[in-house]
Amino acid sequence: MSKSRAISLPLKELGDHIRRQRLAKAMTQQQLAEFADLNIRNVQRIEAGEFEILLGTAVRIKKALGCSWESLLPKDWR
Repeated sequence: MSKSRAISLPLKELGDHIRRQRLAKAMTQQQLAEFADLNIRNVQRIEAGEFEILLGTAVRIKKALGCSWESLLPKDWR
């Protein structure tokens, strides 16, 4: 796997936290994509830790999930 395609641990952790919050709300990836005004492929890549997201995207995801930053972000990011 090339360096640019490698999944970094912090991004994977963030994706895992987003996935857990989405599942806790009984939302599909499609629903999250619609509520956050994102492409479903981007949601898939974010949850897989393959995609670095901008702060604005993180804010839209947080609002769509209706969760706190503490529950969304990995511990070492807070």
